[in-house]
Amino acid sequence: MISDPQTALGRNVIGPDGEKIGKVDEIYLDNDSQQPEWISVTTGFFGSHRSLVPLSDAVDEGSDLRIPYGQEQVKAAPHYDPDRELSEEEEADLYRHYGMSTEAPSAEAGEPGVQGRDVSGPTTDQAMTRSEEQLRVGTQRVETGRARLRKYIVTEEVQTTVPVSHEEVRIERQPITDANRGAAMAGPELSEEEHEVTLTAERPVVGKETVPVERVRLNKEKISGDQQVNEQIRKEQIETDDQTGGQQR
Repeated sequence: MISDPQTALGRNVIGPDGEKIGKVDEIYLDNDSQQPEWISVTTGFFGSHRSLVPLSDAVDEGSDLRIPYGQEQVKAAPHYDPDRELSEEEEADLYRHYGMSTEAPSAEAGEPGVQGRDVSGPTTDQAMTRSEEQLRVGTQRVETGRARLRKYIVTEEVQTTVPVSHEEVRIERQPITDANRGAAMAGPELSEEEHEVTLTAERPVVGKETVPVERVRLNKEKISGDQQVNEQIRKEQIETDDQTGGQQR
């Protein structure tokens, strides 16, 4: 293990053959001993992938840290959530992935071990701690779909009635009276002539005008409800094994 784990931050991580694997992003401590135990190594383009590697196997080589694992093995390490502590199951999966023993290192070897929560630990009293898992439920916002507005043109037939009028020729005959006799006798006694009258008619004229009729927009509405979550949790039970035959209280 390197002498000062904090100096590992930001350093290059290389494999057993000297190939560059990534960079150290974070250092993770053991929950009980609070000693550095894992390093988070960023790999891939732009450091988008993070994997945990045992710090005890890292060797200080100047500006680099050498580990006995290749890039593919590091990238294939079990996934972990960097925003929360490692569970016991996740840590055991990592130990198995790197071929390490899941037992705590011995204090005689000079390595900080993890003390158990029972009377066998050197730092515990005569009481036994009973632990249990508690369910913590939260929410995560995910994308479920998208909606968009699209405007397109349709053509439809429109029928309407327009009032129109036209002129027709009608012959009107008037008898000769004293009132119109002068106008009737003003011309020659016999003659030939023509009178012409212009007739008109109305025809429908169609024009088109584009006018705005309404505004349409998309709005989001939050609908709240309840969703049932089922999960299994584990808890420890404590029982006594009295081999003396005495009465237990």
